[in-house]
Amino acid sequence: MANDKMMAQMSGKGGFIAALDQSGGSTPGALRLYGIPDSAYSGDAEMFRLMHQMRVRIMTAPAFTGEKVIGTILFEGTMDGEVRGKPTPAFLWEERGVVPFVKVDKGLEKENDGVQLMRPMPELDVLLTRAVKLNVFGTKMRSVINLASKDGIAAIAAQQFDVAAQIAKHGLMPIIEPEVSIKSPEKAGAEAILLAELTKNLDAQPDGPRVMFKLTLPDTPDLYLPLTKHRRVTAIVALSGGYTRAEACKRLSANHGMIASFSRALVEELRHSMSDAEFEAALARSIDEIYRASTVKV
Repeated sequence: MANDKMMAQMSGKGGFIAALDQSGGSTPGALRLYGIPDSAYSGDAEMFRLMHQMRVRIMTAPAFTGEKVIGTILFEGTMDGEVRGKPTPAFLWEERGVVPFVKVDKGLEKENDGVQLMRPMPELDVLLTRAVKLNVFGTKMRSVINLASKDGIAAIAAQQFDVAAQIAKHGLMPIIEPEVSIKSPEKAGAEAILLAELTKNLDAQPDGPRVMFKLTLPDTPDLYLPLTKHRRVTAIVALSGGYTRAEACKRLSANHGMIASFSRALVEELRHSMSDAEFEAALARSIDEIYRASTVKV
């Protein structure tokens, strides 16, 4: 079964996850970095069409295969779209050997108690049913921690685990992403509280569904190593969070049991104006560098 093969790949194969899931809020910035100014398009439909072209260019590049990129996180519109005439998830798995995930959150609430919870997701079951039909393996959802607030971080963890249980009922693998802002004045303190809260939630249901975590690269190397040994944890992936690729890879190399799930750091050198040869060479360099940091630890 494809799902068993995907599970084996996510839990045992060396490599990293490419995050190609920019949403409405983050797409203009991603296009600007790619060299497409806001003035080049009008309206969401055109914006997402340009973003889809960029993503297709990445997913069809020769270096973008399961040899080093073991999974990728898709925006909902990308999941529903096509690459070379195939549904995107089928193209990724069948043609590239890359395990597909989909971002399911609908953005963030206003900050309260030092954190931003996820907005309600009334359509979540509908989206999950569609994802299962498309042979998607798992999901990702993000909330944000700005301060070392015990109550706020406890609320973040509780919400993430509640939604993860709903996702797991559909047979999908949830990636829980409580991002600690790299700009937080209390980053190390927030990370220590987060580790305690994640552990508490895992231990509260020792036979609960398996999960993955997507976490900010911690100030204390190997802080999250104990989580990798928990029976409910399939994998722990790291977000780049605004660090440059060089800095993100340096930090990742110091964290055992963590692999990359970079977005901005993956594509930071890619430009719309590049020839296909230039684009593919730049992407291959980026993939090699992130793969090494994910697999070779200091």
